[in-house]
Amino acid sequence: MNDIPTQIGNFRIVRELGRGATATVYLAESPDYPEPVALKYIRFDDKSKDEAKWNRRLIKLLKAERAVASRLNHPHIIRIFEGVVGTNEAYVVMEYFPGESLERFCTFAHLLPVHRAIGIVFKCCMALDYAYRQGVVHRDIKPANILVDEKDNVKITDFGLAMNINKKVDTDSTFIMGVGSPAYMSPEQIKSYPLNQKTDLYSLGVVLFHMLTGRLPFRAKNPAQLIYKIINADPPAVTQLLPDLPELMDRVIRKALEKDLYSRYKNGAEFAKDLSAVRYQLVDDNLLPPDTSQFSTLRKLTFFTEFDDIDLWEALRISSWRTVKANTTLMREGDQDQRFGLIIEGKIELSVSGRRIVELGDDEVFGETAYLDELDHKHLYTVVTLAETTYLEINPAALALSTDESQDLFRRRLTTAMTKRLAILSAELAKSAPVAARGTALAPGADLQLVDD
Repeated sequence: MNDIPTQIGNFRIVRELGRGATATVYLAESPDYPEPVALKYIRFDDKSKDEAKWNRRLIKLLKAERAVASRLNHPHIIRIFEGVVGTNEAYVVMEYFPGESLERFCTFAHLLPVHRAIGIVFKCCMALDYAYRQGVVHRDIKPANILVDEKDNVKITDFGLAMNINKKVDTDSTFIMGVGSPAYMSPEQIKSYPLNQKTDLYSLGVVLFHMLTGRLPFRAKNPAQLIYKIINADPPAVTQLLPDLPELMDRVIRKALEKDLYSRYKNGAEFAKDLSAVRYQLVDDNLLPPDTSQFSTLRKLTFFTEFDDIDLWEALRISSWRTVKANTTLMREGDQDQRFGLIIEGKIELSVSGRRIVELGDDEVFGETAYLDELDHKHLYTVVTLAETTYLEINPAALALSTDESQDLFRRRLTTAMTKRLAILSAELAKSAPVAARGTALAPGADLQLVDD
């Protein structure tokens, strides 16, 4: 258990606000300040050379945050009041803002209405525009470094990685190679190219995409693949994920995420102006992602066990939720139709040539053979409901618009389901089949030989 100090310097510690890998933030009070402040505290440990090297880097970051952010006075940027760097500890005293990071609002369960997300990013645009005019590039814009309260007041924080663009890079003590969060880094930042304000606008575009859709524009299984996609791949259109958004939103995000610096937004004010135009086109101020109750229902199905929340939301987005009465024909044998379904609740029958093959119930798929058959795309069975049935219908054309990861998950699960069903049907067929031939077992280690005719 971590002990909370009662006093740091001239500050009385009230409570802990947050804890990261290197620093702890406390709510603190001091006679020198009329209001409570946030105190970012780091204690150094010089037990090894590696730790000493890391500590020197932390000191450099703290000094950078103190030197750069203390010059910024903007309603949407956390104010830095003072910083103290000692031999064994260091702390930065900053404005206390009773909000939480945007990380929570980038999850599907807590996505904000679209107009609120746009409003928050608009304020960030103006703050970054101001910072750049003061000669400062943040370099680590991400949800964790943007705070928001219940009234959508916004504060950008953590300027420890900021770069003073008025200094030469080789003499700028705040320039440290490899800083930033990979998922939000611009292509030029990944390549270690010289940076300007456009790198922050790119990162803010990623934040906006994340807040609107609940997923990042680029997803990958490992960092190398992620870096490749950021540098080379085009992000999906946001209207593919949220069809009710104005098409102008696609153009705004595409411009923010341009890999070509000359085509990207030149400043935050330009970005903010286009966001205002999108906000004007919004018809429904309560525009939200799909019904969360449906998500909760799918989460309980074994078919989606390997799907993480992002893939599950994507599955819900590209599918249709249908409820039909008993004795309804859903698919016909021989039809060229790649749709397939997953039973949420109910019962169906699979038949061939008018003969029942098998009954299926909750959490089972049907129609998968036509989807997996890449030549004929024909259904092998006729599918009829035996009771009122609710099922998820997936159209391959919509599935093709999802990420490669999601498509791979579907293929794996459908292949597994088809293989298991084939095994069951084979066992049933064997009950009335002739007795099989009996062969001689191949001796262990024996080689198979070709025999000439």
